[in-house]
Amino acid sequence: MQHDRWGLALTTDVPEAARQFDATLDGLLAFHTDTGLALKAALTADPQMALAHCTAGCFLKMFGSRAADERARKSLAKAQEAAKGASERERRHVAALAAWCDDDWPAAIAAWDDILALHPHDVLALKLAHYLIFYRGDSAGMRDSTARVLPRWSKDVPGYGYVLGCHAFGLEESGDFAAAERTGREATAINPADIWATHAVAHVMEMQDRADEGIAWIDRHTGEWTKINFFTGHVWWHMALFRLERGEIDAALALYDAHVWAEPSDQYLDICNAASLLWRIEESGGSVGSRWQALLPKVEPRLADTVLPFADAHYAMALVGAGRIAEAQALAARLKAVATPDARLAHAVSLAAVEALVAVGRGDAAWACKRLLQVRPLFVALGGSHAQRDIFERTLVACALRAGRKDVAGRLVDERLRRRPANLWARRVTAALAA
Repeated sequence: MQHDRWGLALTTDVPEAARQFDATLDGLLAFHTDTGLALKAALTADPQMALAHCTAGCFLKMFGSRAADERARKSLAKAQEAAKGASERERRHVAALAAWCDDDWPAAIAAWDDILALHPHDVLALKLAHYLIFYRGDSAGMRDSTARVLPRWSKDVPGYGYVLGCHAFGLEESGDFAAAERTGREATAINPADIWATHAVAHVMEMQDRADEGIAWIDRHTGEWTKINFFTGHVWWHMALFRLERGEIDAALALYDAHVWAEPSDQYLDICNAASLLWRIEESGGSVGSRWQALLPKVEPRLADTVLPFADAHYAMALVGAGRIAEAQALAARLKAVATPDARLAHAVSLAAVEALVAVGRGDAAWACKRLLQVRPLFVALGGSHAQRDIFERTLVACALRAGRKDVAGRLVDERLRRRPANLWARRVTAALAA
């Protein structure tokens, strides 16, 4: 047995494997670019390390693609074989991966929660649960999963700030903005390079329409992102939203070109960032030129995935934006086959969103408005954040306006202004309705 830096036992007799696994966990917490390399080094040092194989499978599942899912099952098989001599904690991790591979997200989350009940410093269980709970749209679940372990953490425990950052995001998504901002600022004070905590505070400012402060907050931290992976693009996406809120369309486009889609990316989050930002820019009256077409080479290989409903809806957005309506319709047909009565609700909501986007592309705003209204109470099932799902709320309002349903648009923006009285977008819509 070796032990990780949190004192948890690792079933390996190779110190280098344990050291590299520590580096893997550190990288997972910090979104480092070399996280995968550290995990590969751990498996090179000990090819029979069960938890390393399990972690590799989980990382592959986070790619959200069919091809990666097939590789994840191979990692699962290796983990299951190696886990015969592993600890109970490690076997529970393997069971969580098995449930995830079977698309049983509640069972996977429950397995990680069981681990955390006994081992609250298991950062792998904490981060993986956080990820799946996020893509279930379970805001309270995110908040509570970290709240349950935080009493066992302190500044003396490695990675404490990162756990605070996770908790800050759960608080923000649950609507406790004051506590979220306070906790996120505490996390970044401990570690200014904690991009997840930086992002949690940016979310607070987005939801409270504090665009000027949001721009300053992100500007203050960009110099810390020297080793951060693709997630930087998402925080730059937040910066572009702040610029759009102020009506600065050219600045948002410049951020798109320089940071959000500076280089073509296979990462589904990068594609989602790009598609939703271009959609918002066009809805704001901007022209995006050939940028939709530049997305397609990375979108098209993902159309057969139908793994992550949140991503599927954004792939359709990119297709419709580029005028590829027939391909978007074909994606809807594939999603219809996936959205069976036994499937997760998210697949059915994603299907409805894609069908509405296809209608937008065909110029049938009335039907798109009707379809989005049907599933609006279920948008949360798509997963992602309130800020990310807001693209569907805004699209619904835009469709209502185009369809002449001023009653629908008016009620929706009135509702929004009750929650967010300083929201400039909603004020602009209200002014247009009044005019």
